[in-house]
Amino acid sequence: MQDHGRPADGCAGASDVAGVLILAGCAVWALIAAMGRPARPEGVLLAVLAVAAGYACGRIAGSLLPVAGAAAAGLAGFGLACTSPYGLTGHEGPGAAQLTLATGALCCAAWAAPRVLRPALWLPAVAITLTAVLGGSTVGSVASGAILVCSLIAARPRRLPALAACALIAAVAVGGTWAVAKGSVPGGLPPALRAHLTEHRIRLWQDAARIEEADPLRGAGPDRFGELSPAAAQPLGPEAKPHSAPLQQAAGQGLPGVALLGAAFGWMLHALWRSPRPTPVVLTAAATLTALAVESCLGNALSFSQITAGAGLLAGLATARRLNDDTGAVP
Repeated sequence: MQDHGRPADGCAGASDVAGVLILAGCAVWALIAAMGRPARPEGVLLAVLAVAAGYACGRIAGSLLPVAGAAAAGLAGFGLACTSPYGLTGHEGPGAAQLTLATGALCCAAWAAPRVLRPALWLPAVAITLTAVLGGSTVGSVASGAILVCSLIAARPRRLPALAACALIAAVAVGGTWAVAKGSVPGGLPPALRAHLTEHRIRLWQDAARIEEADPLRGAGPDRFGELSPAAAQPLGPEAKPHSAPLQQAAGQGLPGVALLGAAFGWMLHALWRSPRPTPVVLTAAATLTALAVESCLGNALSFSQITAGAGLLAGLATARRLNDDTGAVP
């Protein structure tokens, strides 16, 4: 059945070109923001390289082995989460993010598999969610559970409205984080939410916002937050990151850095919109990347190369064209 929510295949190459330009822009702007300062752009460059490499590997694996590639990625991600030195919860967020990506990859594999094999792939995804619950990873369990639910109903929604909803959710998460950092939440932050975020994290966010205000164009330079943040030097630290990817970009690379981060996420959603893969696979991947985006607003998940590579890998798997698929039809 043709999916009328996806544009014609003739425009597919434009998405890849846009991705190359956006990732190149991220790398170039990191170098510009670091120019003439004792900054360290290597972390940003490594993250860009990890996304690009993961995406390329995902496109190849998705073309050759769409089911086995996604399943292997999910199981590998779960193994990394279980053996991570940060644990499943992780004070900087990689554990929860790895569980999120692993669940999404297995759910994508389930939708790509023949109907008879789908329960065998959804069961490990359920097991990952239960592991997150038992391991005390609140963020990981909520994200994995949400991905499971979204995946199970992914055959019903149309592609474009669902992707638009994902973009809106990510935008709300970024806006909420920014409002907390600026102290502009209407009526103040509820005590329960404030306790969950912790005062220390809120002070880190506020420091990142103040650093951005000093130079909105270039920020203070990549990887200088730990030097400039008073909260980072407190006994609860030391912290080199502000526990929020948008605020980290704002502090290190100014508002253009935030815009480029948002453009990278938008590019992935756009590539999914034009993907030749079945809509349930596309929407499951979109839900996973959106959950990761929300997590990255609350922690330092994107500061770990295995997470950025995993996000690129999942996007590549969900946008790959089968070698024997010349029609562009979506079953």
